[in-house]
Amino acid sequence: MPVGYIFLLLGTGAVAGFAGGLLGLGGAFLMTPVQYIVYTGMGLTPDAAIRTAFGTSLLVVLSTALSSAWRHHRENAVNWRVAVTMGLCGFFFSLGGATLAAYLPGLPLKIAFGVIAILSGVRMLFATREREGQQPVEKPWLWAVWAIPVGLMTGILGVGGGVLMIPIFVIALKFKIHNAVANSLAIMIFTSVGGIIGYIVNGIEVVERLSYSIGYIHLPSWLMLAVPSAVTAQAGAFLTHRIRGRVLMYIFIIIQFYMGLRMAGFFEWLGWPL
Repeated sequence: MPVGYIFLLLGTGAVAGFAGGLLGLGGAFLMTPVQYIVYTGMGLTPDAAIRTAFGTSLLVVLSTALSSAWRHHRENAVNWRVAVTMGLCGFFFSLGGATLAAYLPGLPLKIAFGVIAILSGVRMLFATREREGQQPVEKPWLWAVWAIPVGLMTGILGVGGGVLMIPIFVIALKFKIHNAVANSLAIMIFTSVGGIIGYIVNGIEVVERLSYSIGYIHLPSWLMLAVPSAVTAQAGAFLTHRIRGRVLMYIFIIIQFYMGLRMAGFFEWLGWPL
């Protein structure tokens, strides 16, 4: 791998980990586009590149989620009853989503990733006012139902699911943004594992893979992304609980719009190197 790509992945891991710990995301919103550029530059076809980016990102998401969730747990922000219920349900649907992704063309997956992010960002704009005294929804069956789309998206699009989980927690389940971030990361521990298994199993027989890959997971890239990500995720998770909820919400929305436009190909269409 060229030295430039190595430094690009290390820097991406550091930024993705910090943003992930801060905003309750796995960091795939940044890692996936960068890896796609790296893998196509190394000669992979777009289909193989996007699946490798998705699979590798999920393994990084697992390490980031473990690191961040531990910090949020120390801040007493994680409701483990919610996290385990949604996480276990999401695990199985994530596994199924990853299996389905192996049979879908790469470009529509990339565009779908972007469109979902944009729509979620638009909806979040209408939820920036948190009503004082509102109580989180305490219905385990409803938690499980909402975990289904999160798990499917995690497996199909190779993300931690925070891009969908945060709006669900804030809008549908009435959680405060800080608790939504914390629980989102705890759930990713479970959902990312389902997706990882799926991308390994469904990519193990594929001929077009990079060296040192297990299925669609490229281990050198994972290491370069995961190590700095796990470290900076601690800082992001620590800072989350020291930022006002409204500010944190707007930061999340801005990141969502950028991620959506980038993956939907909007900047490429304009010819902007963003």
